[in-house]
Amino acid sequence: MSIKQRTKSLSVRHSDLASTFYQLDVLNKVQVADNRLEPFANMVGFDILPVLPEVFQINIGKLCNQTCAHCHVDAGPDKKVENMSRQTLEKCLEILKNHAIPTVDITGGAPEMNQHFRWFVEECTKLGKKVINRCNLTIIESNPKYHDLPQFFKDNNVHIISSLPYFSKTRTDHQRGDGVFDDSIAALKKLNAIGYGMEGSGLKLDLVYNPSGAFLPGDQAALQTEFKKQLLRKYDISFNSLFAITNLPISRFLDYLIESNNYEQYMVELIEAFNLSTVSGLMCRFTLSISWDGYIYDCDFNQMLDLKVSSKAKHIDDFDLNELMSRKIVVNQHCYGCTAGAGSSCGGEIV
Repeated sequence: MSIKQRTKSLSVRHSDLASTFYQLDVLNKVQVADNRLEPFANMVGFDILPVLPEVFQINIGKLCNQTCAHCHVDAGPDKKVENMSRQTLEKCLEILKNHAIPTVDITGGAPEMNQHFRWFVEECTKLGKKVINRCNLTIIESNPKYHDLPQFFKDNNVHIISSLPYFSKTRTDHQRGDGVFDDSIAALKKLNAIGYGMEGSGLKLDLVYNPSGAFLPGDQAALQTEFKKQLLRKYDISFNSLFAITNLPISRFLDYLIESNNYEQYMVELIEAFNLSTVSGLMCRFTLSISWDGYIYDCDFNQMLDLKVSSKAKHIDDFDLNELMSRKIVVNQHCYGCTAGAGSSCGGEIV
């Protein structure tokens, strides 16, 4: 990965000279550490190739009502420029209309803050697509204009996937900000009240767990059992499934790893947990990831590192599925995060 690409992956916290020197120091430390680690491509030993896409994942923008400590998207309230236009969304709809890609996975930021979000969801529903929305939950509570989101989601049978770092206030707020846990619980109660996560409703509500530090997530099934037990007992909240996702060493989490002197140790942990059997199920093989400005990536993580697809069709304006199917998946050291242990994807464990 180039210096430019690594720079894009880091959070710019200040605009002064001290911050610039900090960034350069981070880049140098990462490069030195990476030079001592086995390249991911060598570890796999063969090219990773795509299959026909099942998921059209769209990062509709980086604008968000939160600034989470481990956000790999580097989203926040200040990201007002990096939001998908109506024109770009219309092009996405054209592609979806012309290709049998069954699922549209909408991410952010807080996707709901894009002014065209509701229109786009409705249009995808009209096309018969399954719509997933990556909702941070607090958006439902943050402003009266979003209080009706649960009903909107239900009306369009949207599959909700939401991050909840833990079933306790302390750990959740530490990772995602003060007051996040209380707002998340309130939002979950509203979603339950309208049928989400309730048996027999057909309205899917899944939660995402990711570790709060430089370590791998525990067993997904065990975590799901504990989350279900604790959320039901303490708050009378139900949900369908829990996805355990590994933190990848990019953006704010990379920043944290460097500041805490944990980068090399974390990378070694990921490498030692490498599991070749996860490769066939990697999300990059069956997902196309679209950035807010219309560029095409193999996955959401490559998008954040500006590692575009190795194809002539790098933008949706030049979309050519046959051309994209002949590409090789672009990999780098961060890919160890998706192949460690039971693997990790936007849908949790792989094997």
